[in-house]
Amino acid sequence: MAPPLRLGSFTPSVLLRVTRRLGRLETEVDETLVPSSPAQFRTLLDGGYDAVLTSPDNVLAYRFSPINPLGVNAPIEMLAAIDRGLGLALYARGGSLRGARFAVDVPGSGFAFVMYALAESLGLARDEYEIVALGSTPTRLAALLTGDCDATMLNAGNELHAEAAGFARVETTTAVCGPYLGTVLAALAPADVAWLATALTTTAAEIVAGQHDALVVAAATEALGLPEPLAVRYLHRLRDPDEGLVPDGRIDRPALETLVGLRRRFGPALEGDPLAAALALA
Repeated sequence: MAPPLRLGSFTPSVLLRVTRRLGRLETEVDETLVPSSPAQFRTLLDGGYDAVLTSPDNVLAYRFSPINPLGVNAPIEMLAAIDRGLGLALYARGGSLRGARFAVDVPGSGFAFVMYALAESLGLARDEYEIVALGSTPTRLAALLTGDCDATMLNAGNELHAEAAGFARVETTTAVCGPYLGTVLAALAPADVAWLATALTTTAAEIVAGQHDALVVAAATEALGLPEPLAVRYLHRLRDPDEGLVPDGRIDRPALETLVGLRRRFGPALEGDPLAAALALA
């Protein structure tokens, strides 16, 4: 039997679990949750992961930008678009956000860039709130719940926990930064994991078409700790055309243009325009 495929992700993948239950995995997939995007890509580049479920902005950073947290570039490929953000939005305790602590994975990451744009749409300049780097989305959810930050970007079921705890959805990615692409499957050796891209995309298309409701709800309950009413809301989010799964797995140019535009606007200043090459990936 082939060795397990090693996959690094931020939040447990319900799509992966449903795909497994449907018997579509050619070999076992060992999913490991990562503490941050630099840690995810350090492990990928060192050979510790065969593939990652990650923000496409991370691929832009580590493939095209000479300035990134690891200071290296590598030929990382996006094999399939997975989702359009799964409810990615700015969540906060309520009240004024001026002077508040905004938590990010790292300040130069894709979700951080979206957060800066959402804050700006609310009339907040960058010097009117504090940025704290706290790592992955589940870690930031925990920080929001315990009061270690006042606002952060949440998605993929984490936002449903925040809403259940009484936190407000202040502004959404789709309203300010659409069209958007939230997660892709990426790898250094795409031929070795192309079968996983096909399996995940096939399952995504079926979920969007109205199949596998019970499997999705059960997986969301088990993997994300969502009670059944919230797991049903998660299912509906997977089917949302603006925020949910990408049924054909296609990486579309308008979404890439959004991501490149955010990195050009909020990322480090670069000589020339190395990010222009990323638009050819669509």
